[in-house]
Amino acid sequence: MKPSNPICVALDTPEIDKARALAKALAPHAGYLKIGMEFFYAHGARGYEAVAAQGLPIFLDLKLHDIPNTVASAMKALMQLSPRPAIVNLHAQGGLDMMKAAADAVAGRSKLIAVTILTSLSNMDIWAAGFDRALETEGHAIALAKLAKLAGLDGVVCSPHDLAGIRAAAGADFLTVVPGIRPAATSAGDQKRIATPRSAMASGADILVIGRAVTSAADPVAAAQKILGELSHG
Repeated sequence: MKPSNPICVALDTPEIDKARALAKALAPHAGYLKIGMEFFYAHGARGYEAVAAQGLPIFLDLKLHDIPNTVASAMKALMQLSPRPAIVNLHAQGGLDMMKAAADAVAGRSKLIAVTILTSLSNMDIWAAGFDRALETEGHAIALAKLAKLAGLDGVVCSPHDLAGIRAAAGADFLTVVPGIRPAATSAGDQKRIATPRSAMASGADILVIGRAVTSAADPVAAAQKILGELSHG
């Protein structure tokens, strides 16, 4: 089931006071908040709990990728956070055994999703890294999504460009969390495979991760409200 408000605002800042203030202001206007490596590595559990206390469910975006035992142990530690994250993630490229170990460690206490192919990577980027040139980004993302589903995960993080194929391969109940979302007339920044909020939802996105278009706006609340209004009238 899609959340009533699919907007997940990425609080990509190392500043705890700024993150807390944004979380408080955006709580009535977003469905989730995303805490990433930049903030979590700076402030750890204390910073996480300061943001989570503002009331929105948290997507804790740490993209774990290591041997199965290490990732399982890390997930067990993250499950001790209060309140527990609504969503946690890892890299699907860590393999089937790593994802199974993580799923066992989380044990359904949070949604566990896997990163497929980053939105900052093009075909040329993945081919230069040694990926099979017979497949483009979408083909590799679909293969990784299938592996994540086989491992018992709840869904994936994927580019809006890969959504249709993943949705067809993994089914309607497989959670799709989609970064690379840019409202019309917004700079792409360091992202290469992007889409507007409305087009991503039309392609099958469940949750839209939106960062700078909201957090760097002169009025973040108004920016979030505008995006939600466009989706509601789409």
